[in-house]
Amino acid sequence: MLAPTGLTAPVLSGAPRPGLCTDCGVSRMADPRACGKACQFIRPDYPRLEHRTHGRAADALRGDEAFFGVTERMIRARLSPAASGAQWTGITTEIARRLLQTGAVDAVLTVAPDPADRWKPLPVIVTDPAAMAHVRGMRMGYAPTLAILEPARAAGHRRIAFIGIPCQTYALRALERELGFEAIHVIGTPCSDNTTTENFHHFLRLLDSRPDTISYLEFRADYRVELRFDDGRKARTIPFLQLPISQLPPDFFPLTCKTCVDYTNRLADITVGYMGGDGDQWIIARNPRGAALLALIEGDLTLAPLTDKGKRQGAVKGFLDNTARAAGGMPLRRMPDWLRPLVSFLQPRFGPRGLEFARARVEMKAVETILHLRRAHPRRLKNMVPAHVWRLVARYGLKPATDETPDRRLDAGRPARNTPGSNASDLT
Repeated sequence: MLAPTGLTAPVLSGAPRPGLCTDCGVSRMADPRACGKACQFIRPDYPRLEHRTHGRAADALRGDEAFFGVTERMIRARLSPAASGAQWTGITTEIARRLLQTGAVDAVLTVAPDPADRWKPLPVIVTDPAAMAHVRGMRMGYAPTLAILEPARAAGHRRIAFIGIPCQTYALRALERELGFEAIHVIGTPCSDNTTTENFHHFLRLLDSRPDTISYLEFRADYRVELRFDDGRKARTIPFLQLPISQLPPDFFPLTCKTCVDYTNRLADITVGYMGGDGDQWIIARNPRGAALLALIEGDLTLAPLTDKGKRQGAVKGFLDNTARAAGGMPLRRMPDWLRPLVSFLQPRFGPRGLEFARARVEMKAVETILHLRRAHPRRLKNMVPAHVWRLVARYGLKPATDETPDRRLDAGRPARNTPGSNASDLT
């Protein structure tokens, strides 16, 4: 399939670095040694970069910032009408389209479907607002999107938007001042568990007898996965508890995703996801730049009140127990088949919903990070786990040992030099 006008896919070289690496693209840039200061899996410094990006660090006593990061405004919304081909309603790509349409940016860096595989992400530079329709939808796999920063700069683009996941955003913020762009607007999406595109195809084969016809897959906030098809079949949903997770290989989810300390894209200007949306999209504007991005489309949004239902503690504790067994090499307790339909019926009705669902997922990721690092890379805990993650898991009895205590110099929330908010301006 030919790429539309205004969309280019630069040829990339290089390779991922060994070890904990999500192939964000830094190792494929002119100076791959930049990984040492850019990678969130080495020694992340969220307070410093939050100060640089938002003008302040997250305040654990301010609303839900302990869970979701710096928050100036949080809403539940849907784009009306929904964009055709969007994963949800199209808010993320519509913000980027408006940036191009208004001339606020020269280019948008994101991913499109690979011509040979609709699920494989292909890093692209978009310069035509109409071409944003080509990048709608979910991709699964590693995308070295940061590697196209250099081709974008070489092409003369000086004001860009970047759509990316948390590990990409962290590296971008760490290198931002050295890149030479006049402005970078970051539209972040939450991310939990990625895998290779090849592994994802294996998952699709377990879900349906005709996996090549699956055109849409989404993990929804009602504890179900939705599948849509391009062969005329009606969409169907599968309860989480009835997914064939036990049939996946042990390395289906890489260790990087099991040890990620940022689910909600804390360093983006604006985060657009679904976790706290209770069936709609969930938007967090984190700074004045994020508020300006939201203002671009707010007139086309249908808003709904944020919901906050149920209790997360039991779900998180059960997740901790199962993860501890898995991390220790012990077999997981499998729910009897006869009980699964009953629990699948009760879960969306009495389990955590809305913001409580989002808090639960953030705590689960924090728990998972601690347990898997203790098993696989215990020496990394001291530098790799920020203080905000330890605070989240403390209520479940997980506390750092003496040799796991984070470096207090990094977690004191000190501002970076030449702050505040060098990237917290409006769209001028």
